[in-house]
This record gives sequence, C-alpha cells and structure tokens, in this order.
Amino acid sequence: MKPGEKNLITDIDGLYVGNAEDPMIKTGATVLVGEAPFTAGVHVMGGAPGTRETDLLAPDKLVQQVDALVLSGGSAFGLDAASGVADGLRAQGRGFQVGDQRVPIVPGAILFDLLNGGDKGWAENPYKALGRAALEAASDTFALGTTGAGTGATVDGLKGGLGSASLVLDNGITVGALVAVNALGAVTMGDGPAFWAAPWEMGGEFGGRGMGAHDPTLEPRPEARMGENTTIAIIATDADLTQAQATRLATAAHDGMARAIHPSHTPFDGDLVFALATGARPLPDAGFDALRLGHAAATCLARAIARGVYAATPARHDTVPTWAERFS
Repeated sequence: MKPGEKNLITDIDGLYVGNAEDPMIKTGATVLVGEAPFTAGVHVMGGAPGTRETDLLAPDKLVQQVDALVLSGGSAFGLDAASGVADGLRAQGRGFQVGDQRVPIVPGAILFDLLNGGDKGWAENPYKALGRAALEAASDTFALGTTGAGTGATVDGLKGGLGSASLVLDNGITVGALVAVNALGAVTMGDGPAFWAAPWEMGGEFGGRGMGAHDPTLEPRPEARMGENTTIAIIATDADLTQAQATRLATAAHDGMARAIHPSHTPFDGDLVFALATGARPLPDAGFDALRLGHAAATCLARAIARGVYAATPARHDTVPTWAERFS
C-alpha cells in the first residue's frame, strides 16, 4: 500500500470536499459530495453522538445511496449545516426522486466546540449558511488543520483540526479518510511531540518524530473537559460495496481512532465513522479484500487524525496551543 497522489480522501475519483468557517465564532463545516450519489454506512462507538439522518443508512432501509455527508462544529446547532447542503443540492436538481420532487439525502454528524474562545452570541444559527458555503467550495484539493469542521476543534492540551489521508492497495482500490479531530483524549504521548499514530506514519506526513516515551501506568484525567468532545470521520473507497459492507468498513475504521487517540470512544465523546463507496471498482475477493479494506481504513484514519492536529494553526483567543506552537 502507498498514499495516493494527493494523500487526501479526494484521491478517490469523483469525490470533492468543501470547507467553510467563521473565525470569530471559531467553528465551521465540512461537506463531502460526489459527482453521483454513493452507497454509505455508519457506525457509532462514542457515548454522546449528535447525528442527522443516520438511521436511513441501515442496510434494511429504503434509500441505499446518499448525496453528501456533512461534518460540523456547533453541537446540536451544527446539525443545521446539512440543511444548507441539502438546499444547495436541491438547487442543482439533485436528490432522491419522489414523484416530481427531489429530496437530497444528507446525513451529518457534529462535534462540540462551543467553549473554545469564540464568540457564540449569534442572533441566528450560522450553520445552515456555513453548510451551503462549504458545498459551494467543494474541490478535489482542500486545506487541513484549522479549517472546516476542524476550525474550533481541540484535543487534550492542543488544538485539534481537520485531517485526511489516503492509501492505494495492491489491487488498485483506493481508500481515504477525512476526520474532524475534537477528542477528549490525547493524540500525542505524554508531554512529548510524538503522535500515538506514529507507527502508521508515511513519508513524514506529520513530522516524522517517531515513537515517544509512554508511561502505561498513567491514567487519563479528562474531568475538566467532560462533555466538550467528539471525533467524527468519513472513510471512502472506490470499491463496489453494499450498504452492509460499507457499515462493516465503518466499524473496522474505528480501530484507527483507537490507535491515534488515547483514550477514545469514551462516554463523553460522540465518536462516529461514516463509510462510503463510489462503486467504481469491483471487489475481487469479497472476503479477504474486504479485510484489506478495513485494515487500510483504520490505517488511513489514524494517519488523518495525526495530520489534522499537526496542521492546526493559531488564532486569536485560542484556549490551547497548536502542536507546532508547543513542539516545533
């Protein structure tokens, strides 16, 4: 396996990512949209999720494909970002057809960034406009770090951010990850700069610091930030998967979150992974190639988490430093 040309989720042909943010509020939204609808599944392992339209991603539901996926800040307010994306897609004539109407299917998930130093005194919910702006900015290249849904994100002791990574398997299938990292847990080891995801780093993509020293006897002390968390991610592939297979891919990808964040999947995080498949390439072996896809998804997600934190940039009124401010 090796990273794709851009080392982004958009190394998968036909996928585009758009970001929009408000630096005064310290928040933003990220949308992933395809040239055509795609198959999608979801798996939640955190204890405090915030979601929209995830029930319809179950394999037994009527709608088998979706038009876009949205990651947003703002806690429950941020769910409205998907409404802005749906409005934009409807204006483009896209959506699930019912009679003479089209209804865009836009599942989404949110993270909590309401206590990060930004001005949250808005008179009107800003997330619908942020979602529409993110859709209009969708491209096959995009920034990482303090942007989109990662704008106001934090982790234990550092700013979080938006991360992405990709892998091309030996069979030619591509897997990519997109993640907004806002965890209760830590992404670096102890007081040092080394990332928990270090064993999976490729080409110095998050600093090449290698493995740090870790004291396994230390217990996490997250009480000061309880309830201010959630890491939300999207895994994508160009393989031809059913909705059930996409759900299994999302489940396997959670291994990457556990590799990169300590602790992860806590009762106070809403950790969630969407998985999508464009269907451009057949899956040669439904058993072992599905296994390889799951391993690649976990590896991509671990790398993307570290890349998002590594790329974070400072801003006014930050409550914690960036990785670069603290360690570079």
